[in-house]
Amino acid sequence: LLIQGKEVSSIAKEIDKILGISSAIEQNSLIETNEEKYIGTDESGKGDFFGPLVIAGVQADKNCKQKFIDLGIKDSKKLDDKKILQLANYIKANAVHSVVVITPVKYNELYAKFNNLNKLLAWGHARAIENILEKSPCNYALADKFGDESLIKNALMAKGRNIILNQMVRAEADIAVAAASVLARAEFVKRMQELSNRYEISFTLYKI
Repeated sequence: LLIQGKEVSSIAKEIDKILGISSAIEQNSLIETNEEKYIGTDESGKGDFFGPLVIAGVQADKNCKQKFIDLGIKDSKKLDDKKILQLANYIKANAVHSVVVITPVKYNELYAKFNNLNKLLAWGHARAIENILEKSPCNYALADKFGDESLIKNALMAKGRNIILNQMVRAEADIAVAAASVLARAEFVKRMQELSNRYEISFTLYKI
């Protein structure tokens, strides 16, 4: 069952009461990764008509995880864009990261190749993971789940195929994935501002 909308949490809780189960929303709010060092990935711009699709990855260890938490880093959908831009600068300065920007032209090229949005997304997540592994090896990655788990795994190259890859719905509850969501959103906001300046049109930004 997929529930969406502003009241998703309260609706899910009511369904939980009726069925006597624990929802994925509540479970994922308790994500704790015990890895010493690992990668989180997320994307922004997936449902937008203008601007790029951005996939970001952030490698977190125990020290920067705590700093991220202290700074108030969380799912970018819960932060305003001004705060996101500020936090993104800190993340870039203090963690190994990768930002993969797929412009509309590149998007069309890749879509013609994959003929599937989820495969295209998987390619972006895999590139972000591979880019980070080139700078700093680790054994684990966590990605926000958007399709069949085999998609990202199949898109990984030599270095990425040696790690443990976990994918979870609402993985932004994890601090590394949340940091990745902030980086992705920040890059999307910057690119949209560039478009606004170029065409002298104020594009409305939505968080999807």
